[in-house]
Amino acid sequence: MQSEVHVNRRDFLYVATGTTAAVGAGFASWPFIDQMKPDASTLAIATIDIDLSGIEEGMSVTVKWRGRPVFVRNRTSREIEAASVTPLEELKDPIARNANLPADSPATDLARSAGQHRENWLIMVGVCTHLGCIPLGQAGDYGGWFCPCHGSHYDTAGRIRSGPAPENLAVPLFQFLNETSVRIG
Repeated sequence: MQSEVHVNRRDFLYVATGTTAAVGAGFASWPFIDQMKPDASTLAIATIDIDLSGIEEGMSVTVKWRGRPVFVRNRTSREIEAASVTPLEELKDPIARNANLPADSPATDLARSAGQHRENWLIMVGVCTHLGCIPLGQAGDYGGWFCPCHGSHYDTAGRIRSGPAPENLAVPLFQFLNETSVRIG
């Protein structure tokens, strides 16, 4: 009878010691886990509001968001027309790459722009999808963007048309706050 009590006490001590060690390991590892959270300055730039009232038709601005350039372009009707009539079969990347749409959306001009009634606005992350260079605006064979590093040509909707880049320029999450301002992020 005495051996049963002794075994139960020993089992209790093993469980208590193991539990204490697990809790201690959790407390000891918490500072390492906690330091992985984004810095306050990083969280502050998670979204950016842009005033569109000063961007006239045919103009582009480049803003910095999350450490990357973002191209905001007020396209002309000629640029919209050129992008709209391009057959999807001619595109190197047939996917829209628009974070505001389902992942498999086709790369139509409307799917790449700000949408119905705002087709003139094009908002894209300005990083070439080949090696991360910054393309030049209103340049290249298609009048859109040209990456001089390796020769990638994007059209007026930011779709890759020729060169080594494998994908269209990415369209980030954005929403119009009103007629003259947009929030990216």
